[in-house]
Amino acid sequence: MIIGLAIVAIVTISLFFKGKWRKYGLLFSLVLTVGFGIFYVIRPYWIDAQIYKKVELLESYLEQHYSNEEWEISTVPHREDGYEHLNPFYISVTFKNEPDVSYEYWVENETSVFQRGYSTNKN
Repeated sequence: MIIGLAIVAIVTISLFFKGKWRKYGLLFSLVLTVGFGIFYVIRPYWIDAQIYKKVELLESYLEQHYSNEEWEISTVPHREDGYEHLNPFYISVTFKNEPDVSYEYWVENETSVFQRGYSTNKN
């Protein structure tokens, strides 16, 4: 919304100019519109690629630290409705020997993997 207001403001201001300055203002607003349009189209795919990389790093971390256990990894379905408020970069791990507990991991790089929390379904 802020981007839209900024573009409308640039178009409105450029209408007060004459000649080449009006053309430059309208061209600038067109470039901004196309740039942000491309950004918002590419962004979900970029997030998917980052999550895929982080899941691979987490799997190697879990194999090093919990090699004798089995686990299931799940991520936030950030493209579906109702999940917009969740951070898609938190990765959930449920171990087979603890099916009621889900551990949340944050992966920065191959040497920085952190367990940030957990949740349980037990009452």
